[in-house]
Amino acid sequence: MKEYQYDKLLNIHTGGYQKDSNQSFHYYPYEPTQYSALETLFTKYELKSSDHVVDFGCGKGRLNFFIHYYYNATVTGIEMDKTFYQIAIENRNSYAGKNKDNIHFHCCLAEEYQIAPQDNRFYFFNPFSKEIFINTINNILMSVERTRRDIELILYYSSDDYIYFLENDTSFELKEEIIIPDLSKNDPYERFLIYRLV
Repeated sequence: MKEYQYDKLLNIHTGGYQKDSNQSFHYYPYEPTQYSALETLFTKYELKSSDHVVDFGCGKGRLNFFIHYYYNATVTGIEMDKTFYQIAIENRNSYAGKNKDNIHFHCCLAEEYQIAPQDNRFYFFNPFSKEIFINTINNILMSVERTRRDIELILYYSSDDYIYFLENDTSFELKEEIIIPDLSKNDPYERFLIYRLV
């Protein structure tokens, strides 16, 4: 299915890119994960309806609506840009899926989001600098100290800094690498890395 067909099916508007850079060096411009990449991810990665997925830098909410529609999992989008946050809310209102109570959006910085005890899957499409990533991962780890649970990270187009930090300074281990065949031929970063907390 083509990009616009998914948006039409879900009755949302998530296309486009952010032309202006953010005012902060630490936060990167909006770019939605391609639907074709999401198709590849979820043919190999199992997501359950009982999972609670947090998307850091969710933009207009594409991943959130895709996951909710196909897997009925609870999804939370974290977005610092007020304009994108508002579009995500408008998308939630028009979204074609049922049980919208399981779709949440918060307009805040990633490192300020209070990790909920049930949050167990965390998605990062290289949304911010290593410093913000470290702070966000540390928040996740502190939440696990309070409430033990199975935790996995899904990284798309991950920076080398993210990988180095996870593999050298945390208890996360690489569980799986999912290559995107059509895109990875010209760009080795076109892949998903799944890390599990051990």
